[in-house]
Amino acid sequence: MALPAPNLDDRRFQDLVDDAKRLVQRRCPEWTDHNVSDPGVTLIETFAWMTDQLLYRLNRVPDRHYVKFLELLGVQLFPPTAARAAVTFWLSAPQDEAVRIPAGTQVATVRTESDEAIVFSNVADLSIIPSSLAIAASMTDGQHLTDQSEALNRHRGFLCFDTPPKPGDALMLGLPEAVPSCAITLRFESSIEGVGVNPDHPPLAWEAWDGDSWAACEVDRDGTGGLNRNGDIVLHVPRTHTANVIDRRRAGWIRARITETEPEQPAYSASPSVMR
Repeated sequence: MALPAPNLDDRRFQDLVDDAKRLVQRRCPEWTDHNVSDPGVTLIETFAWMTDQLLYRLNRVPDRHYVKFLELLGVQLFPPTAARAAVTFWLSAPQDEAVRIPAGTQVATVRTESDEAIVFSNVADLSIIPSSLAIAASMTDGQHLTDQSEALNRHRGFLCFDTPPKPGDALMLGLPEAVPSCAITLRFESSIEGVGVNPDHPPLAWEAWDGDSWAACEVDRDGTGGLNRNGDIVLHVPRTHTANVIDRRRAGWIRARITETEPEQPAYSASPSVMR
């Protein structure tokens, strides 16, 4: 990437001619003919044209000169480094066994008529682990689970949070095993009960247990509007995700936790109800 070229001198041909004529008026007042027919004015315009060419070249100083000037000031360029980007591998169909993506697998951006494809390769082995929901529960006191799996299996539904919901209430979802560095899809059938929240910005945080604490999951998309309608939620689970025992139940835990509201952010006035 080229350095931006500063405009070291913005004077142009006409500016130089005008400056010279003003100087003539001060230094040589007896020179009164400043028309283009005057030979002296012809010389002024000739030298102004030559100076204009020099200024153009001055503003086209090569990048290496700027680099040397910066080095004199103690500024060093960063050495070339490989670009890094987050890449997600999507399965075309569910699999019964884990799919291994070996390190060095290459992926590329779309090649166009004007841009070549940029090739990336993953730096570590990746396993896409098949998973399903094993436990559905709610937690309103921060310690004890209320197992809702039976209600979910019988399609009776259950309230995700306390009544009324409060910050810290959590919908707990247990997977059979941890799914580190995987993207998971959670499909909900919900009834609209979370009255008042902004579906585009609900006070809800998705997190995964990493062995020491709850780590944030990146929400790829939320089609439920904060658990307020039927839809899918796609989460990117952190690579530190690990199985853990909570209230005597072992699982790869994912949770949706109600957070403190931001200024002017509506809060839940009622708990969403998950049907299945």
